[in-house]
Amino acid sequence: MYESLLIPLQQQLLSIFSHFNWRNALEILVIVFVVMLFYRKYIRHTQSEKLVRGLMFLFIAWILSEILYLLNLPILGMFLKALVALISLSLIVIFQPELRRFLGYLGQPGFLSKTFFGINSQSQNGKDESVDVIKELIEAVKYFTKTRTGALIVLQTGLNTGTYSEVGTKLDAVVSAELLITIFHPKTPLHDGATIIKDKKVLSAGVLLPLTENPKLSWKYGTRHRAALGLTEISDSACLVVSEETGDVSICMDGALKKYDDLVTLKEDLEKILNINNDITEKKNGFFGFNSFMKK
Repeated sequence: MYESLLIPLQQQLLSIFSHFNWRNALEILVIVFVVMLFYRKYIRHTQSEKLVRGLMFLFIAWILSEILYLLNLPILGMFLKALVALISLSLIVIFQPELRRFLGYLGQPGFLSKTFFGINSQSQNGKDESVDVIKELIEAVKYFTKTRTGALIVLQTGLNTGTYSEVGTKLDAVVSAELLITIFHPKTPLHDGATIIKDKKVLSAGVLLPLTENPKLSWKYGTRHRAALGLTEISDSACLVVSEETGDVSICMDGALKKYDDLVTLKEDLEKILNINNDITEKKNGFFGFNSFMKK
């Protein structure tokens, strides 16, 4: 069955390459542009990147199997092609959550305008509504640092923390300093986990995040910092961390940790993170272009 599906594709490819011209080259460039755009915006630095790498490996293996057939090595070619078919079915099962979230993201309103023109329906009215969220975050951070209350807040900027938010206690509440202070109060059952924020909503609390496996990380960093690093190593989200022992405030993004000594700089960086008009690469280069002191 697998070979019967590939035969029409092989015939189409042979037909295209036998009559290749400049229009075909232009079409290939358009396809490459679209694929790279999707990769940069929604796949790079996420768990789905592993899926893409696996698909690229399978594509190369399939080409190699065709080369083996041309070299009169049909047994090796058939073995490699059967292996590609088996792994392809396995990838669908293994990466089912990522595929489901990605397909759901494709169906969101304004997907094409956000992807190709950088326009978001929530930011077309002028000033970004995330300013209110920043104000509430700053007020909560002031309380946390004053009372030495530990906190771990995930600022979700994409679709990459969905798996973890589903594990925690769902709240779906409007962000407020009072709510964050209540969640991270030492007497509440949710204070040990992470709280996930997206747009103006607190999606979940008490979420368990993956810990970093970086062997060079200093011993002085506790579980909260290790969880923040672990999540940002596999997603494009940012994590706001307040140390319970010292009251220090840090932001973790792209597997790097930055400590803040004043709330003014913290507010500026939060504005960069939550500004949905900025590209994720600009965010990283804009204020995380430093040598991470966590390796010192």
